[in-house]
Amino acid sequence: MTHGLHHVTAITRDVQSNVDFWMGFLGLSLVKQTAGFEDAQQLHLFYGDAAGSPGSLVSFLVWQGGAPGRVGHGQVAEIALEIPRGRIGDWLTRAMQHGLRIEGPSREFGAPVLRLKDPDGIIVKLVGTDLPDTGWPAAPARMHGVTIWSEDAPATAAFLGRFGFTPAAAEGSVQRLTAAAGIIDIRAAGGFVPGIPGTGTIDHVALRMPDAAALAPFADEGTLHDRLYFTSLYLREPAGMLIELATDGPGMAVDEPANALGRRLKVPPHFTDDIELRLRLPQFARPGEERRPMRDLPFTHRLHTPEEPDGSVMLLLHGTGGNEADLMPLAHRIAPRATLLGVRGRSTGEGVTRFFRRLSMTEFDQDDIRAEAEAFAAFWDGAVAAYDLEPARITVLGYSNGANFAGAVMALHPALMRRAILMRPMLALKAPAPADLAGVSVLTLQGARDPYGAHAPALNDWLAVSGAALDARVIPAGHELAAEDLAAAQGWLAAQ
Repeated sequence: MTHGLHHVTAITRDVQSNVDFWMGFLGLSLVKQTAGFEDAQQLHLFYGDAAGSPGSLVSFLVWQGGAPGRVGHGQVAEIALEIPRGRIGDWLTRAMQHGLRIEGPSREFGAPVLRLKDPDGIIVKLVGTDLPDTGWPAAPARMHGVTIWSEDAPATAAFLGRFGFTPAAAEGSVQRLTAAAGIIDIRAAGGFVPGIPGTGTIDHVALRMPDAAALAPFADEGTLHDRLYFTSLYLREPAGMLIELATDGPGMAVDEPANALGRRLKVPPHFTDDIELRLRLPQFARPGEERRPMRDLPFTHRLHTPEEPDGSVMLLLHGTGGNEADLMPLAHRIAPRATLLGVRGRSTGEGVTRFFRRLSMTEFDQDDIRAEAEAFAAFWDGAVAAYDLEPARITVLGYSNGANFAGAVMALHPALMRRAILMRPMLALKAPAPADLAGVSVLTLQGARDPYGAHAPALNDWLAVSGAALDARVIPAGHELAAEDLAAAQGWLAAQ
């Protein structure tokens, strides 16, 4: 049995920056991109050597725009990659040319080390070893090891000893464990803060197991999972860190040619591979490919560009508790060739995301509406300039809270929107004055069984008084979206 490291899995908040660092700067190969095995709406990327070999793999769960976590005990705190000892200077120069913050070179356990941080703040150590030098530039060959922070270092070391990791040297508060294929450094972190999951943290480390039979002795300690490329068993070590046992096979080439690893999104067989799923996953470009850089604008947002864009844009405002990807499947059905710009609300209440705060079921925070509308106007102008959008070809699609927000923006910034589809809307602003909406076209879709439907006419009346070309319809539905919404929106938009 080859004991050692199989892979390490971390969490990123920006897929493009992640690809640019791990592929573009470090030069690792993207050997697999999948929809998540537990949550298909989460993108999962695997980097490693060209063959996707166990021991070379660093993977990332993509929480696009997600909240940062906190590094603390009970977590992997650093990832170490191996480079030829004589290339430390070349990597130092490369890091400086890319404007990265660098610590070192220093020496740890007798080896030269450069410390860098990836765009999420994850510490990456480049460790010089006696690897053969294959020339420059060359990506790190494999994982050298990881550093764990533990509040009970002896118990963590004893647990890892069950899987072939034995004590070696110690430096200060760090105890090194070695195996045939990998190193684990345990830093005693008793009294330090516990880690909090989130972007910029490392979720777990996986240890190598030869096959599923080798997992059997540990089956009563966790649950087996078929990850297609390997079989996994997840355990908690005594100090609370998540440890995965992962088999060497079948390997990354089980579902695509070995010479084309990572080129296409793979969907686990227990999920349906459809356009809705693919629309919800963030897009990215590999180094050297044409791309549309994402800008830092007031609202978290996501762009989806279809294969044959026609220049039109649908700007999407989700309902209560939603996110920037929620309306993308519906919008794609309405306008298959439109570029989709999904926006995430910034206000929260009762633990869910909204575009403005709610004081009661039908009463809203007026100051928050005005402040968020001002920020949205800045976002609109920034997005139009940054992504080269044609304002006259933007259709706003809003649902529930997002539709209410769109109506408020029309009242407070009437020059922005020229066309809008508002599903289950109501008037959020109190007694808004008529605005100049001449030339603005609006479709409102009220549900006949919607408990909030009684509040929809007030918005329709205001739109009509303000001069909008209003098409107000009632469809046989409640507050939920229905097939009739799609048909109505398709027909209305085609007639514009």
